[in-house]
Amino acid sequence: MATSDVKLLGAAPSPYVNRVQVALNLKSIDYELIEENVIAKSELLLKSNPVHKKIPVFIHGSKPICESVVIVQYIDEVFTNGSSIFPSDPYERATARFWAAYIDNKWFPLFRELWTAREEAARPAVVDKIVEGLVLLEEVFGKGGKGKAFFGRDSIGYLDIVLGCYLGWLWVLEITAEVKLLIETKTPELLAWAERFCANDAVKDVLPEPAKLIEILRICKAREIVAAAAANKVYS
Repeated sequence: MATSDVKLLGAAPSPYVNRVQVALNLKSIDYELIEENVIAKSELLLKSNPVHKKIPVFIHGSKPICESVVIVQYIDEVFTNGSSIFPSDPYERATARFWAAYIDNKWFPLFRELWTAREEAARPAVVDKIVEGLVLLEEVFGKGGKGKAFFGRDSIGYLDIVLGCYLGWLWVLEITAEVKLLIETKTPELLAWAERFCANDAVKDVLPEPAKLIEILRICKAREIVAAAAANKVYS
């Protein structure tokens, strides 16, 4: 679907930007990705998202929409071609939103907690919490799956997008922590789901390679070390 008035301000490594990309691909919407430097933010970004000054920002015509979950809902409501991203049943829609909030606010923040942990001894406990979250989501998939390929659906939906766009960072954690998180013995259905999700045409050219994300993680850690050293110098 040709839509020259659709723009996305973002950066390819961001899982939140990836969410919007997957949603647009599912709806067969052509869009222009405007790459943003999250350190030196553009005037367009600051103008379009003056409150949080963050990516992604979706611009439809002259109207900016911010926050990835809000953008995905907007895309689903405005572009009616293709299958719906959100469940049509109100209860199923509310349930999907509940678990999406859990993933965003409780589960994925554990990754940052792990990477910023100063004590090496504290890290295994954080990894255990991440695995516990995956086991819980395995149960969610099984209970609501109804034998479907995705979360209660035959096609990719909202909860698939929210969790699936974190898979790149999950692979990074597996590599850097030398631990397998999605495994046959604990999360067999999620393991198979992840393979289906990543193989989907709407996804496979969107998620960044782990090597690229590892390099970004290395740069971020280096910046944090420099910032911490500068703070100590100033306040000592």
